[in-house]
Amino acid sequence: MENIQHSIQESEKGKRLDAVLAGLEYNWSRTQVQQWIKEGNVTVNGAATKPNYKCVPGAEVQVEIPDPEPLDVEAEEMNLDIYYEDADVLVVNKPKGMVVHPAPGHLTGTLVNGLMAHCKDLSGINGILRPGIVHRIDKDTSGLLMVAKNDSAHEKLVQQLVDKTVTRKYTAVVHGVITHGAGTIDAPIGRDKKDRQSMTVVDGGKQAVTHFNVIERFKDFTLVECILETGRTHQIRVHMKHIGFPLAGDPKYGPRKTPDLNGQALHAGVLGFIHPSSGEYIEFEAPAPESFNEFIEKLKKEH
Repeated sequence: MENIQHSIQESEKGKRLDAVLAGLEYNWSRTQVQQWIKEGNVTVNGAATKPNYKCVPGAEVQVEIPDPEPLDVEAEEMNLDIYYEDADVLVVNKPKGMVVHPAPGHLTGTLVNGLMAHCKDLSGINGILRPGIVHRIDKDTSGLLMVAKNDSAHEKLVQQLVDKTVTRKYTAVVHGVITHGAGTIDAPIGRDKKDRQSMTVVDGGKQAVTHFNVIERFKDFTLVECILETGRTHQIRVHMKHIGFPLAGDPKYGPRKTPDLNGQALHAGVLGFIHPSSGEYIEFEAPAPESFNEFIEKLKKEH
């Protein structure tokens, strides 16, 4: 069992405990936090508490993370595109259309199923459905992911995400022609109150920062590089829509008329981080999938 300590900050005064803990960058869901609180695994100043406890600055919170249950997800042989692997970490190029981790009722065909067949040693920190998963990308986004093969590596990689030292560069095609060469979007992201399955820019949301550079302009579209400073759910898709340039092919955040690309034109092409054991910075680059490049060529011809 792992223990996590957190001192309530002035900025967290009056907020619900479950919301504060879910926002600590450990990839905990609010549902998971609530379950831990109900099971007595979360204490405030040494005493049991409730999910709706209103936080008081200076209070000491202790979270005891239970050991992961035996994984009830089957290993599946897959032809994974492994870019790097050693005893601590694995870097894989996820294809478009593949879900990263299983969910109840959908336990097969995911990247985790393939990873379990490829290697037996994955970090257990994120529980039985997400072994080794440090961060994720959407089903219809292709590109590079780092996977932790032990708990020590997992903690160090998560800390790098918290410290914003991980390099994550994406290539995207957006609707509209961006006239300026570069920009930064600093806008908080949270659940859309009108649609709980979607995210949106909202007051009181989690801080989210995306930098972008224009690579090439076409008749009605722009090819951009997006650099994540934070890693919120659907961040690039939400941020580009927020400034009026939604991603091409995006069924959730794009316009009604958008190219049929079987999902958004978004590729996580560059991933760099400090190796958890050697301390050396390593970086990897994966080319965009053929379908992405074919779409670019089509736009060039039309332009």
